[in-house]
Amino acid sequence: MKKISTSLILVLASLIVLSCQKNKGQNLAADSFLPMKIGNLWYMNDQSYTEIKDTVRINKKLFYKFYSLVGGDAGSVVYLRIDEQNRLVESYPDTPDKTYIRADFNAKIGDKFFTTGEKNENDNEVTVVQKSDKEITFSFDPVYHPNLKGHPYEVKYIKGRGWAEKYQKIKIDGVVYKG
Repeated sequence: MKKISTSLILVLASLIVLSCQKNKGQNLAADSFLPMKIGNLWYMNDQSYTEIKDTVRINKKLFYKFYSLVGGDAGSVVYLRIDEQNRLVESYPDTPDKTYIRADFNAKIGDKFFTTGEKNENDNEVTVVQKSDKEITFSFDPVYHPNLKGHPYEVKYIKGRGWAEKYQKIKIDGVVYKG
């Protein structure tokens, strides 16, 4: 009898642990400002969209391959991941030692950081200009660019959805949201 009780307790404990792990994975997309899973899609129209197509390892770190079609004739591929510090990081297989910080989701309003830290034309000073539990907005100022300095642009993210653009539909983890 004691042997059955011990076995039953072990089985129940295992089920609880597995249940918690499953729920944790299910909430991951809702908790992220840029949910990453192959098949996620940000769709404006047949001519303009972004989709996660694949994954790749760069310096032994998992990156997601984002493919974008812009205007029907320009394609773009970027490799993104959210690192251990909750920053959105970009890198490429052909230049694995270079990284570009696109967002710091732990930053507070007024916090600043640089995208590359190289103090060249591609380096932007980024400031968190708005943040709530559901949204965060970053202002990018190319402070080292001779013509673009002082002309910042903003990028906004919505928790559980990604970029805050006027999409016709967004698909996150197989769930389609209409814009």
